[in-house]
Amino acid sequence: MYPCTCSRKDVALAAGAPNDGDDEPIYSGRCRPSGSVPGSARLRRRGTDEASVATWTVPAGVNWRFRVPDGEEICFDDLHLGPQRMVAGRDVGDFIVWRRDDVPAYQLAVVVDDAAMGITEVVRGADLLKSTARQILLYRVLGFPIPDFYHCDIVRDDAGLRLAKRHDSLSIRKLREMGWSPERVREADSSQTLRCGR
Repeated sequence: MYPCTCSRKDVALAAGAPNDGDDEPIYSGRCRPSGSVPGSARLRRRGTDEASVATWTVPAGVNWRFRVPDGEEICFDDLHLGPQRMVAGRDVGDFIVWRRDDVPAYQLAVVVDDAAMGITEVVRGADLLKSTARQILLYRVLGFPIPDFYHCDIVRDDAGLRLAKRHDSLSIRKLREMGWSPERVREADSSQTLRCGR
């Protein structure tokens, strides 16, 4: 883990930063230390009372990134999509685990939350396959059991985009208000759009 001052915009604008559609771009490594994290950037214990709950000081205004083990294969059998294989550093890059506003990022929060609840099977959209690879790395580092994963197919509109607010897609609530049944949504073909205003 290391501190990073790069914003999302910095990462997106980085030269050659590959972007896989809805997934976050691979981090360029601008803030990544070449070796181990230098002493000045390590977490430091605040206070001298060893009996108290440990608290830590960190540089203000930085994100903390998880350093992926470059070249390590992350493999899992998806209960719907079958065997999956990704390579750390190529398919998934260093990712944020603690945000500059002092809250855990999604990747860390969901792993800790699922482990605390004893979750054994995670069901979510296929657009989160790469998030699963990141989370498996965190499960390993934290020593938590890795759950099974089932990635569902994504409902898409007539242009092939997944239904999402950023694409001005209709919500399930709106489709229900318009009289659409679940069967109609599932069977919608290219002549039936699921986008707003059409």
